[in-house]
Amino acid sequence: MKKMELIAPCHFGLEAVLKREILDLGYEISEVEDGRVTFYGDADAICRANIFLRTAERILLKVGSFRAVTFEELFDKTKELPWEDYIPQNGKFWVAKAASVKSKLFSTSDIQSIMKKAMVRRMQERYCVEWFPENGASYPIRVFLMKDIVTVGIDTTGISLHKRGYREVSGKAPITETLAAALIMLTPWRKDRILVDPFCGSGTFPIEAAMMAANIAPGMNRSFLSEKWDNLITKKNWYDVIDEANDMICDDVEVDIQGYDVDSSVIKIARRNAREAGVDHLIHFQERDVKDLNHPKKYGFIITNPPYGERLEDKKDLPDLYRAFGESFKRLDSWSAYMITSYDDAERYFGRKADKNRKIYNGMLKTYYYQFLGPKPPKRKEK
Repeated sequence: MKKMELIAPCHFGLEAVLKREILDLGYEISEVEDGRVTFYGDADAICRANIFLRTAERILLKVGSFRAVTFEELFDKTKELPWEDYIPQNGKFWVAKAASVKSKLFSTSDIQSIMKKAMVRRMQERYCVEWFPENGASYPIRVFLMKDIVTVGIDTTGISLHKRGYREVSGKAPITETLAAALIMLTPWRKDRILVDPFCGSGTFPIEAAMMAANIAPGMNRSFLSEKWDNLITKKNWYDVIDEANDMICDDVEVDIQGYDVDSSVIKIARRNAREAGVDHLIHFQERDVKDLNHPKKYGFIITNPPYGERLEDKKDLPDLYRAFGESFKRLDSWSAYMITSYDDAERYFGRKADKNRKIYNGMLKTYYYQFLGPKPPKRKEK
């Protein structure tokens, strides 16, 4: 398949992390926008991006972009796109999602309906048929309108990439796997340094860290919509990438990753999730209150998602909880702490102003990633 553009949506505020991941895979970036990174690739890149990227939400095959301020323009310019290059005659196609920001066309249901009609008209002309069975592989379309610019892509992923396949059951207020991976990547943590999550819940932070340490590709244990696109991607493409991912695994890596939670029931869930991810031997989970957080090692990392108090009845407990967390952190000489929370008084009760603070949208919820930095460990003398 010829070189094409692929779009990788991500959490707002984490575009730089995803950009670095894509560059590390060896692909050229064409554009970075709020909430998505576009890059060049081929059929092989669709497979590799879906299987290897830790921070992307999905991978879209870009069909085109154009300006439209009327529904007539939207119809005509959608019809001009080369749909027959991507969707076979028996393909199932529909506009699965449309989003409009600061654009004259804002009715998403009308956008979806008009674009579907334009696609049908184009393919009727190209395939010389009046009716499509739509009993083949699925090609769902996703459309973004931003300031009247329409960007059109076909979803290659299906179920969002944060669904790694290991977390069927979640604890309270879970953080998505893609967001957890991105937040870990925003820290200087490496596999030779200790990592503790004192509010581990279903274990997402420790599990994502362990997968990184063992070089386990996040998409290895799930399927993708485009596996059935035999008009665009061969089975060999997929098999080759799975072989590449398997060859990279370092299952006997030595790490010190720990997850604590005061709730014994969610610790059981975390252990189960770690087993499903194939990293249970790399993580120590334990029932423990945050006030009992301590560790003899120096230069460790805390990366965590403490309770936000989204329910009104929980808010009264937050001052004591964050105060206990802050007191425990004071005892951890030379450690660094990173926490994501929407709680406005987090710094006040933690007892320290963050050295760095990053605004990140967790879905529609505005959160802050507070970074309390400890000293760097002394450099090891080279032998």
